[in-house]
Amino acid sequence: MTATLVKEASPPAPSHPDRAPRRRLRRRGRIVAVLFVLPALLLLGALVVYPVLFSVGRSFFDASGTRFVGGENYLEMFRDPVTLKAVRNTAIWVVVAPTLLTGLGLILAVLVEKIRWATAFKLLLFMPMAVSFLAAGIVFRLAYDEDPDKGVLNAAVVSVHDAFEDGSSYPTARAREGDGAGLTKQADGSYVTGTDVPPGGTAALGLVGVAPKDLPGGAAPASPAASRDAAPDEVGGVVYLDFTPGGGGEPGRVDEGESGLPGMKVEALRDGRTVASTTTGADGSFRFTGLDDGPHALKLPAENFAPPYQGVSWLGPALVTPAIIGAYLWIWTGFAMVLIGAGLSALPRDALEAARMDGANEWQIFRRITVPLLAPVLTVVFVTLVINVMKVFDLVYIIAPGPVQEDATVLATQMWLVSFGGGNDQGLGSALGVLLLLLVVPAMAFNVRRFRRSQR
Repeated sequence: MTATLVKEASPPAPSHPDRAPRRRLRRRGRIVAVLFVLPALLLLGALVVYPVLFSVGRSFFDASGTRFVGGENYLEMFRDPVTLKAVRNTAIWVVVAPTLLTGLGLILAVLVEKIRWATAFKLLLFMPMAVSFLAAGIVFRLAYDEDPDKGVLNAAVVSVHDAFEDGSSYPTARAREGDGAGLTKQADGSYVTGTDVPPGGTAALGLVGVAPKDLPGGAAPASPAASRDAAPDEVGGVVYLDFTPGGGGEPGRVDEGESGLPGMKVEALRDGRTVASTTTGADGSFRFTGLDDGPHALKLPAENFAPPYQGVSWLGPALVTPAIIGAYLWIWTGFAMVLIGAGLSALPRDALEAARMDGANEWQIFRRITVPLLAPVLTVVFVTLVINVMKVFDLVYIIAPGPVQEDATVLATQMWLVSFGGGNDQGLGSALGVLLLLLVVPAMAFNVRRFRRSQR
């Protein structure tokens, strides 16, 4: 009986003397971890969380911050044409810049693998990343200068243009109206004689406004005889610089020491139509032969006085945004190339070699194997650049001149201009900041999710 009771008695619960110390150690570890993270959390809250919350609250007040206006600032954003232009320009930036940079980075990363000096090439392309946006903006502001003597891009454009098309030698020349042959300026910039010249007649077409040092190298002294002598079936004359070095001379008459204007195009007109044309010689003389009977008017076409080609207005209203995007590409192409190159170096080489052995050419390998395998890297690069271009400020503010600042403005610059750059409306500026945050957050969340997936 006693043995049975002993057998049926339940054993005492085992004791775990080490469980309580383990709990204390875990609790202490959490406290230590919180203490280590606390400074970073405080800094994050002071520099990120508080400004975001303050901006959201400030966006519901007026410019002075004293009167609650609700959503009025958000409505004003989309009523203001300048803000709408900033939204449009930001959309252009988001679509164009990341796409071009990702494409350029991919092409360069693939090509760099084929050359021996790949490291030096990557270093050269990555160097602009070390230049601040402020310095890069100043460099490109000078490079885009419209004056070919200052802007390197326009200097190159003008050089190419002038190599294929000659410009006018007399852009500053003008006529003394009423003198000599009575040249009259037309609406298109040309000059026409006030009286017609009969067969056998001549005309002295005097011009001023040309500095002697600007005369063509082959210019010879004007021939007085050319303004007096012509055959009975000819119409002739001379185009000359009506200026006597050292003073003296009579306006409207070819005086000794006055220079002819070579290469000047002259046309003969009959009833307002051009019936013949010629070019003056070294002494400025010209002759028309074989004209119909009757008097003819003489014309100096506007092309003789066309200003020299000055290149492209890179920072004009039409091209300022593409020009700034070009500067942005110069800075960030190396970044895209290096990141994509790192992904390219991690690709399985056996797949590429197998494709080559199966007869695929390099384009097919690139399109059907390399790009699909690099899709995760390309997506991360693209989204990162999208986040970056939404915040672009320095380049737009520095490169765009004042008169076209509104044509180049993006949300970041518009936010600054409205708040501090003269608008002094921090309520509307805060609303623009909130809009910019709402546009950036989805891209940031997408990027974070991609990183977490890659870690798994």
